[in-house]
Amino acid sequence: MASIQSTRKGLDGPVTSPLAIEVSVVIPCLNEAENIEECVRRSRAALDEAGIVGEVVVADNDSDDGSAELAAAAGARVVHERRRGYGSAYLAGFAAARGEYIVMLDADMTYPFQDIPRFVEELRAGAQLVMGDRMDNIQPGAMHWMHRYIGNPVLSGTLNLFFRTGVRDAHCGMRGFRRDVLPLLDLRATGMEFASEMVIRASKEKLDIREFPIAYAPRGGESKLSRFRDGWRHLRFLLVHSPTHLFIVPGAIVLLVGLLISAVALSQLPIFGRAWNLHTLIAGELMSVVGVQIVALGLCAHAYGTYFMGEKDPWFDRMRARFRLEHGLMLGGSILVAGLVAGAVIVAIWIDRGFGALSEERLAVTAAALVIIGLQIFFSSFLLSILGLRRRA
Repeated sequence: MASIQSTRKGLDGPVTSPLAIEVSVVIPCLNEAENIEECVRRSRAALDEAGIVGEVVVADNDSDDGSAELAAAAGARVVHERRRGYGSAYLAGFAAARGEYIVMLDADMTYPFQDIPRFVEELRAGAQLVMGDRMDNIQPGAMHWMHRYIGNPVLSGTLNLFFRTGVRDAHCGMRGFRRDVLPLLDLRATGMEFASEMVIRASKEKLDIREFPIAYAPRGGESKLSRFRDGWRHLRFLLVHSPTHLFIVPGAIVLLVGLLISAVALSQLPIFGRAWNLHTLIAGELMSVVGVQIVALGLCAHAYGTYFMGEKDPWFDRMRARFRLEHGLMLGGSILVAGLVAGAVIVAIWIDRGFGALSEERLAVTAAALVIIGLQIFFSSFLLSILGLRRRA
């Protein structure tokens, strides 16, 4: 069984091959007996016709229909990866590839094998990642309407919004890259989200990404794609790899709205012809507390990604260079003290009234919110500092 590891650790060494292989065509395969022989033959033919010294590597993902044997008979070098998953298969295939350049394509006959040399030409010209763009040349019946008009545009648009990749078809399975960028990409995903991870990591590393149109044909055999499950896995992957959009932006919006509502309630400023009182204040303070907590979680997510996963985020790098643990402790401590002072005022009023009835609900709600927010900031600052104790060189 092939060993799956991140590409940072698994492919640091130089490419050494007595055959001086220039291109490795890597094809993941799961029960593709109907197509795999033809895929291997067409890949080999495309390399030979262009005069490219290359190989075809089939990463068999524990097929039980004889796909591996058929691929080997057709001239491929077969790597076995028993752990299921699109990314798992590709990680095994990349680890086995010996070429200076790697071209990826699926084993379903959907991609134009004759375009393999075009990917190689772009890589020779200096590109580090080359993407195919299917969206203007999709043959009838090749792509479900939900994928074409909803799924792919939404996911590719979200990816570009979060990471500014400039890639139009971020989920095209035919792509090429230089083998020496694998340690930089540090790929880890084992499922279909592997396709998004490659583009995200390439963008964060500021690689030279290029894209050109390709055709997309109807697949042969049965599709392995789960429309909603795989779509959700892609979207989830995009969100968890962008703490700014998952945590910081929503948290900041909730916090600002909460502070605005609280200010309106405390000042009793008439809005829509009426004053907003205690219940409005409670809602505003609750939103403020929740907003601070979400922002704190986002900062911790940024810290974890930066210190433990090799993520790069210019915004977070600027923030951690400008602000230290002591800044967070001072801010949290100041807010905490303000809340305690407000609480002390309530106690003083209570004593002054002979421990009788109190009607300081607005001040009590504000004091409680300040204490909670102060404690959140104070201890979140310590947590960020703890995460920062172990930093990558």
